[in-house]
Amino acid sequence: MKIKIILFISAILTIISCSPKEQKVTIAAAANLRYVLDEIKEQYIKENPEVQLQMIYGSSGTLTQQILNGAPYNLFLSADTKFPESIVKKGMAEGLPINYCYGRLAMWSSSIEVSKGLSILTSPQVKKIAVANPSQAPYGETAVNLLKKLNLYNQIENKIVWGENINQTAQFASSGNAEVGFIALSLALAPQMKEKGKYYVIPENQASPIAQAAVLIKGQENNKQAKIFLNYIISPKCSSLWEKYGYGLANKK
Repeated sequence: MKIKIILFISAILTIISCSPKEQKVTIAAAANLRYVLDEIKEQYIKENPEVQLQMIYGSSGTLTQQILNGAPYNLFLSADTKFPESIVKKGMAEGLPINYCYGRLAMWSSSIEVSKGLSILTSPQVKKIAVANPSQAPYGETAVNLLKKLNLYNQIENKIVWGENINQTAQFASSGNAEVGFIALSLALAPQMKEKGKYYVIPENQASPIAQAAVLIKGQENNKQAKIFLNYIISPKCSSLWEKYGYGLANKK
């Protein structure tokens, strides 16, 4: 009888230790990743139903500050390499940053013909230009650097409306609050954006692909499962999804 009780208790403890609640992984992800990560998440949980993935989207700068302030994230997927490196320098990372993809900057509009390129920005038709906050959003920083490099920034600075992150920037453009928006190519390729407008991909000789890196956050529960997920997103299983949204593959660089 005692043996049966011991075996029963052991079985219960095993079930508890393997319960979905104990397999929850919280991921802080740059806003440009929303659509591709939603699809990767759906694919992953079909293969791993015991895992709960919670995605928190925002600007890389805001998410970094939350992590430094103790937010309980397992994994940080940034829109650049700089913010993950800052977490490493603060001693809050488990290991070093890992590049997981390369993103592209695009110019999007629902009302202006953007195929002519950046010259349209000085047109009287373009009254407002949406750009993500460059101090918080790497795609916004890339856009500002591009405009300065081409000597356009001073000419159009008074037209710029600043988005908190790249998703809000896309909303400004798609809602008509700005005629043009500088957004991630991944957002321009999302179905709702493709239906409403057109985009122009910034040539690589004007803005290089943006290296995006991830880092595990030290001291969190289920970091082992978070590391498995990180390895999954850079595996061949996810390659077609990254390419669907215009990303370059880290494992091909």
